[in-house]
Amino acid sequence: MWQRRRAEKGDKLLQYAERVWGIREGDRNQRIDMAIERTRDFFESHGIKPRLSDYGITADRLEEVIAGLAAKGLTALSERQDLTLDGCRLILQDAL
Repeated sequence: MWQRRRAEKGDKLLQYAERVWGIREGDRNQRIDMAIERTRDFFESHGIKPRLSDYGITADRLEEVIAGLAAKGLTALSERQDLTLDGCRLILQDAL
């Protein structure tokens, strides 16, 4: 999600990079990339796999997930309500 929403979440990701991981060097994109990588590594080090496919979720199931969100009346997500179902679809595809 962070890769896909880095423009919208960039400032918060930089804050996270510095406060959680102590990342202060590099340009904006390098620091964001490092924070994402360290977060992924952290979860993997605890046995939590980062890909949906690691849990048996395949591309053919994504539309079912999107349909479930739509059925609940969710048309925009996130704290700013700026993440559409199409955006969710792209994030889920990236996570396969």
